[in-house]
Amino acid sequence: MKIGVISDTHGHLDENVFEYFKDCDEIWHAGDIGDLAVTDSLKKFKRLKCVFGNIDGAEARREFKETIRFTAGGLVVMITHIGGRQYVYTPAIRENLKRNPPDIFVCGHSHILKVGYDKRFGFLYINPGAAGIHGIHKVKTLIRFDIINKKPQNMEVIELGNRA
Repeated sequence: MKIGVISDTHGHLDENVFEYFKDCDEIWHAGDIGDLAVTDSLKKFKRLKCVFGNIDGAEARREFKETIRFTAGGLVVMITHIGGRQYVYTPAIRENLKRNPPDIFVCGHSHILKVGYDKRFGFLYINPGAAGIHGIHKVKTLIRFDIINKKPQNMEVIELGNRA
């Protein structure tokens, strides 16, 4: 199973996403969609798992949840927008992670790309950075990886170019 991870599009969907995610089975969007035209395009392209973010309005909040939990490739995945940094999670998320840790935890919000294994809770932490043109990041980023035999493998960071 091949996964594409994106976040913080803020209403902008770089056309290169379609090329980089063409072989993906699913796309996971970690919030701050900005405009539902972004998720409409992604849904037409691939199976989409998505949460709303803090900038998203009522329409996105009706269509998507704040946090989702599902199984992909035999692994339990949890996605939320504001989850905190690796090891420094927001209080509500920290309690959720402590009670019922996923195999993979995905969040956005910070615009800072980070992937690491959280030994304390026993899951892979993924923040794909930001793919939009608004925010503190300098380079638009995505993540792509495979799930093979219930293990995340072949993790790739994709740079789409400068934010501006």
